[in-house]
Amino acid sequence: MLHVVIRGAPKGNKPAILTYHDVGLNHKLCFNSFFNNEDMQEITKHFVVCHVDAPGQQIGASQMPQGYQYPTMDQLAGMLPTVVQHFGFKSIVGIGVGAGAYILAKFALIFPDMVEGLVLLNIDPNGKGWIDWAAAKLSGLTSALPDTVLPHLFSQEELMNNTELVQSYRQQINNTVNQFNLQLFWNMYNGRRDLEMNRSGTVLNAKTLKCPVMLVVGDNAPVECNSKLDPTNTTFLKVTMADSGGLPQLTQPGKLTEAFKYFLQGMGYIAYVKDRRLSGGPVPSASMTRLARSRTASLNSASSMDGSRSRACTHSDSSEGVGTVTHTMEVSC
Repeated sequence: MLHVVIRGAPKGNKPAILTYHDVGLNHKLCFNSFFNNEDMQEITKHFVVCHVDAPGQQIGASQMPQGYQYPTMDQLAGMLPTVVQHFGFKSIVGIGVGAGAYILAKFALIFPDMVEGLVLLNIDPNGKGWIDWAAAKLSGLTSALPDTVLPHLFSQEELMNNTELVQSYRQQINNTVNQFNLQLFWNMYNGRRDLEMNRSGTVLNAKTLKCPVMLVVGDNAPVECNSKLDPTNTTFLKVTMADSGGLPQLTQPGKLTEAFKYFLQGMGYIAYVKDRRLSGGPVPSASMTRLARSRTASLNSASSMDGSRSRACTHSDSSEGVGTVTHTMEVSC
């Protein structure tokens, strides 16, 4: 069961912006600062936004039953076509962080016709070796779960200085995320396999992402994924400013928003975007023509996932954005 929050309504044939959070977080903890940024709201008014929470990770989630087998990372990726079909999205532009970036990349590898583009923050395409796995296991036995997860989310400098942001997230992870459910997700992420993609020509039968990709890394984040992507449709952004930290969407939402704006303009989806630094009003996009892409097999590859059920309610939630009506649903996958 996936917890899904929809903001806005579909806009013509434009893709939905679909987000997937990192382990230890949920869509609110991971993306609120980014999507509530004034410039980002100027962008998202042109799109419907779909926030996906991994099973049991949303605020107020019930504890999973004892013995519950948490989905693998591949299985989590395989749930997303049900979401796309259920809401009638033609395609998506994905924004994922950490574990969520891994899941979205896997989704795009399996269902490339559903994905127009990806923004991947701090993605680690490699599975953990047995030494790393043992170290994570030992850390879990000697530290509280939030303190085990925090080094995955924040830079060493932030942790050593115990910044206000780190303190806030330690408290929120402990108080708003079900710890039993988080442990299941954490274990599954640490047990992930290598993301099976390689740049064309590097290995026999190489397979990589076909869509445009914006790869973003913060301090001390792995950069190996850049070598596995097609350089002709990949934008690499390393946020190296002293205050960027481990989660650029939290510490540098303005910088990331600007990069995302140009990413969408390059895909031809935004004709005009206001630039508050200029007094002349909207700035015309460099690309006014939507890039044509064949979609003959768009939803056929996931037809086996038809018949999904949902439970829905509609409400206004000020924490999701000023004046925004959100629709919260749980979609069976």
